[in-house]
Amino acid sequence: MRKFVLLFLSVFLIFSLVISCTKKQEETGGPITVASKIDTEGALLGTMIVILLEEHGFAVEDKVQLGPTDIVRKAIINGQIDIYPEYTGNGGFFYPEAPRDVWKDRVEAYRTVRDLDYETHHLVWLEPAPANNTWAIAVRKDLAGGSLSTLEDLARYIEQGGEFKIAVSEEFVSRPDALPAFEEAYGFILEKSQMLVLSGGNTATTERAAAEGTDGVNAAMAYGTDGQLAALGLVVLEDNLGVQPVYEPAPVVREEVLKTYPEIEEILEPVFKSLTLTTLQSLNARIAVEGEDPAVVAREHLIRKGFISD
Repeated sequence: MRKFVLLFLSVFLIFSLVISCTKKQEETGGPITVASKIDTEGALLGTMIVILLEEHGFAVEDKVQLGPTDIVRKAIINGQIDIYPEYTGNGGFFYPEAPRDVWKDRVEAYRTVRDLDYETHHLVWLEPAPANNTWAIAVRKDLAGGSLSTLEDLARYIEQGGEFKIAVSEEFVSRPDALPAFEEAYGFILEKSQMLVLSGGNTATTERAAAEGTDGVNAAMAYGTDGQLAALGLVVLEDNLGVQPVYEPAPVVREEVLKTYPEIEEILEPVFKSLTLTTLQSLNARIAVEGEDPAVVAREHLIRKGFISD
């Protein structure tokens, strides 16, 4: 009888443990693989997504700062990652057959890339942040002086033989919608000797090279939401011909994942809506200029805005 009781208790305990683990698995979604690009804002936005999902009970595999656009893009198409922040204007790079003008209108850019990505890859674009992180060219204040304020001014300066060397990423040089688009529209061509091509796509690196005059550099590839520009003494030249598309960041998630966990949209949408241009510039500056950890900056913003508890 005693053996029977002990056997019964053992079976009961094992059964209870299995039921407990099953309930825990049901209560905890995922795992969700979150990635981002390798730059400062990629780290910030990707980390925000990681924190938000974890705070809502998801198991998360963190692949933030996975690599440049082409690496992250291939990863989500191949199902190696589930969600990452992307920019609406990159639709022109992903779908060059689409009309070029749509990417310069924030509403049409979002609608177009949303529809094309869903039809082609079953990727879902959630609502973007109201901040245009477009490609830009920034120069040192001592170069800008009082004569360089637009890219047309820069084109004339280069044509007249002015000293110019820009720190860039390989992506900025090779993508047709980046430097080649500027060159075509404004009528200047940069020689290899006028470029310092750095690995990765982090504008904090290119802008610091310009600020410090590394290898003769006096200009840098930049983004519109970069917070370190003023602190580094750099001036963004106006794209007065409107060459660049609108680049608003938005979470992109695989349809299969969103169908399984539709609450992801409700979790992320209000957060991205809170990320205005000035907000992103401020948050990016804390990381790139003040050297703070992206995880700390992301968490403090989410707590301050009431999206997660302290």
